[in-house]
Amino acid sequence: MYRCFLALLASLLLAGTAAAQSLRGFPPSALRGTLEVLQSPEVALNGKPARLAAGARIFGPDNLIKVPASIAGVKYTVNYTLDTQGFVREAWILTDGEAAKKPWPSTAAEAQAWRFDAVAQRWTKP
Repeated sequence: MYRCFLALLASLLLAGTAAAQSLRGFPPSALRGTLEVLQSPEVALNGKPARLAAGARIFGPDNLIKVPASIAGVKYTVNYTLDTQGFVREAWILTDGEAAKKPWPSTAAEAQAWRFDAVAQRWTKP
């Protein structure tokens, strides 16, 4: 019984530290830019007018979904994806560590020309 308790305690401790060290995985289609929510669904993406897609999700640095009205009026460095109509589908507000990972493509042409390592979450230029 005592050994079972120790095994359970050890597994919980290991799971807790693994979760604390986990990194967010961004899709290869994610581009880097700045996002400012003006009046939802209107946003400024890289200083230009854009719209949030229906059902768009904005993830905070803690990876929790943010309501657009709660982050309105502030410019954030984000990784974002667009839907087929050009609307912002997903956006991740970056932590300082994530924003420091460079280079990261800011256009679809750069993303097609560069190589993405999904495990390391790094882009390399050819």
